[in-house]
Amino acid sequence: MPAETCIMGLFKDEDQAARVIEEMAAAGFSFRRAHSPIPSHRILGALKLKKGRVGWFTLAGGIIGFLSGFALAIFTAVQWNLIVSGKPIVSLIPFFIAGFEFTILFSVFGNVIGMLVCARLPDYRGLEIHDPRCSGEHFGVLAACEAGREGELMDFFRKKGGEAKVFA
Repeated sequence: MPAETCIMGLFKDEDQAARVIEEMAAAGFSFRRAHSPIPSHRILGALKLKKGRVGWFTLAGGIIGFLSGFALAIFTAVQWNLIVSGKPIVSLIPFFIAGFEFTILFSVFGNVIGMLVCARLPDYRGLEIHDPRCSGEHFGVLAACEAGREGELMDFFRKKGGEAKVFA
């Protein structure tokens, strides 16, 4: 695999950064990462990301939670045979309340775990490739190119209205 050089294009306009991301593959450069001072729907649209799997973690957590809550309620009712007014020990309707509450609790747990797994957090890689101006007013587009094509990528960013910064 040939050595790659990372170059960041810094743009003051969100639309310019999004346009650069869209046009980068056609120019023969590989996109690595986008840095933004604010959440940007325009940049997210340009990235064309697939839908995440976090919802499946939430669903699995909810199902496990409902079954756990229901099982806990049945277990406690069977452990202490408190017969009240001749009602059955395992009475399903009141146990739905415990199942519902556990559904909410475990759905939240599943959602947090899913977010951490799908976002691959914590991620300490790439921290050295950051420009502090991306925390203020600039939008950064990090791209990689083969050794020897650094000038082309820098010209690409400059032609699109940005400033180029090389990371060794």
